[in-house]
This record gives sequence, C-alpha cells and structure tokens, in this order.
Amino acid sequence: MQNNSPPAGTASFTAEFPSHDSAMKHAIIVVHPKQESFVMTLAGAYRDAVLPCVRDAIFRDLYRENFEPCLHEDEIPWAKDFTTHPDVAAERAALQDADVFAFFYPLWLNTPPAMLKGYLERVFGSGFAYGRGRGGNQPLLRGRKLISFSSSGAPTDWVIQTGAWQAVRTLFDTHFAAMCGMEVIDHIHFGGIVPGIRADAVAKHLETVRAKVAEYF
Repeated sequence: MQNNSPPAGTASFTAEFPSHDSAMKHAIIVVHPKQESFVMTLAGAYRDAVLPCVRDAIFRDLYRENFEPCLHEDEIPWAKDFTTHPDVAAERAALQDADVFAFFYPLWLNTPPAMLKGYLERVFGSGFAYGRGRGGNQPLLRGRKLISFSSSGAPTDWVIQTGAWQAVRTLFDTHFAAMCGMEVIDHIHFGGIVPGIRADAVAKHLETVRAKVAEYF
C-alpha cells in the first residue's frame, strides 16, 4: 500500500499527479442517514473549501433526497424493456457535466452503506458511466476524477489489518473508476469516529479535508 504519511487515525491513497483547475465542477455525493453526523460535517467542510476554487459544486444528500437505491428489473442493461427511471434521469442530468465526483460515506460492517451501492448501480449504470461497445463495455466518463472520504468507528489500523481498507479501495475506487474511465485522486479514511468524539479531534479531521482541497484543487 502506498503510504503518504497521513495524520494519525487516517488512511490515504493518493494519485501521483493531482491537477488544479478552477473551471472544474464538483459533485459532492453524501451518504449518511443522520444529518448532523461526522460524515455530513466532512462533506460540508469540503463544499465550503472547494467553492471558492472551482466553477461550481453541487451537493447530493442521498438520504434527505430519499433516493431509491433498489435496482428495478427494467434497469438491468440486458432487459427487453430497459428504461431509465425519472429519478435516475434527474440525477444524471445534475451530474453530467461534473468534472470531480467526491463521495462521503461511513463504513458499516466494513463496507459502504447499501444506499451508496444502489446509487452506483442505478445512476452510474449503462448509458451514463459506461456503454456497450465492441468487445464489451466502454467507459463514458473519461477525464473525470474521483475522490472519496470515508469513516469508521473502528480504528484505522484495524480496518487495514482486517483487509477492509484494501477491499473498499479495490471495489469502490480502482474498479469503479476503471469501469467509468475516471482517475482516482485520493481516498482518505478517518477511523475511530465514535459517539462523543472530542471537538478538537473533529476539527483536526476537518483541517485534513481542507488541506486535501487546497492540495488538489
């Protein structure tokens, strides 16, 4: 694993060549059922930090928007009556000109929430993230970038030792980005996020988010 010496309690995987472009549009996609959560706080800090640096930033709060994560039968790509449902079409319209996709989510049972998996299956499915071509699916989001921020109640060292960190990176960073044609910029994980976490610890993590925005954008 590449080690860029992240702050204690965090893990990070970083692309070698970050880019700075004020013309970028960011799509901030947040997955947490509690509005006043650590994950939502991180996403808010990212939005506030990135807005002065970029063309636009949209905020997609999947739980507050009541996004339906269940893939329907007629959304399976090879279905005879394949269709794009109105809620998915609306999401794709909002995301279509985004240059950077920033995901914020917790790890539960050492995996991202079902809401995120369903969102990827439905919104980043055939016709948006990839399309059919000769020899198989072809990525449709080439040139876009992916950055992720995750958290867990378990310490970061434990998440790494159990293999969860590598699994999440492989499936939700490397594979997902390759399927879409995106470049992975970074994935920053914050461990030991438990009820009653000290305010100074939260403030330190928020500074990490702001520092990442300054570094890349």
